[in-house]
Amino acid sequence: MKRGLGRGLAALIPGGEEAGLAEVPIGSIGPNPRQPRAALNPADLAELADSIREHGVLQPLIVTRAETGPAEYTLIAGERRWRAAELAGLATVPVIIKEATSSDMLELALVENLQRADLNPLEAAAAFRHLIDEFGLTQEQVAARVGKSRTAVANALRLLALPEPARAALAAGQISEGHARALLGLRSEEALLAGLAQVLAKGLTVRQTEELVSRLNGERPASRSQAVPQATPHDQAAEERFRQALGTKVSLVRGRKGGRLIIHFYSDDELEALYRRLAGEDL
Repeated sequence: MKRGLGRGLAALIPGGEEAGLAEVPIGSIGPNPRQPRAALNPADLAELADSIREHGVLQPLIVTRAETGPAEYTLIAGERRWRAAELAGLATVPVIIKEATSSDMLELALVENLQRADLNPLEAAAAFRHLIDEFGLTQEQVAARVGKSRTAVANALRLLALPEPARAALAAGQISEGHARALLGLRSEEALLAGLAQVLAKGLTVRQTEELVSRLNGERPASRSQAVPQATPHDQAAEERFRQALGTKVSLVRGRKGGRLIIHFYSDDELEALYRRLAGEDL
């Protein structure tokens, strides 16, 4: 039975018969073909190389013995350290040698990058989709392996439906994941691209983007007598906490006594994920 990866890399590389620490030539290591991260930041890599020149590689790479190809080992996790060590001119690097299947290689690389916040949202979503499509995992199983909630995995997968201009804006950091999820509430690609253009041109916040989506979808605005008062900074902060916790648009509406908390969903799958989260079944 496969072990879950939610506890992080340390739980996956115990000492004993299946793993061993060694110092190997850097040229004997080949890249992980299932590395979920698409690109490395050259400035960050150069900074890490400077540190490695001075202090060495402080945390071993994780490798497995290669089944094919010219390299003796295949990298599982530690690509930044490996590339930076090459840049620093090191002849050898410390490694932990581990037996690993193809899915292990993807999962370990995914977990390491998620723990270090090295993946952009689209890279993480693509890795989740790969685990589902190639290895037959459910969203619940993916969530367990990477230490995320099923809601977080489901919301990440929704990002793959973005048209290319929106994906590029998200990957470049021009919009956030919250902006992207809000734009996915639009009913056509044409409307989504029009909404994206306004978000970029006006520098809209996530809340303003959600309001824009409502207008573009033709939802009737409140009359002046029914107008919702401007949310206070405290209520805006509360809304953002709910958004982060539930992974979807949440509106807090104050009344004379109490108020309403409106949770939006955009598919039956997302509704089911929200129920599991709120009912405590998604832990």
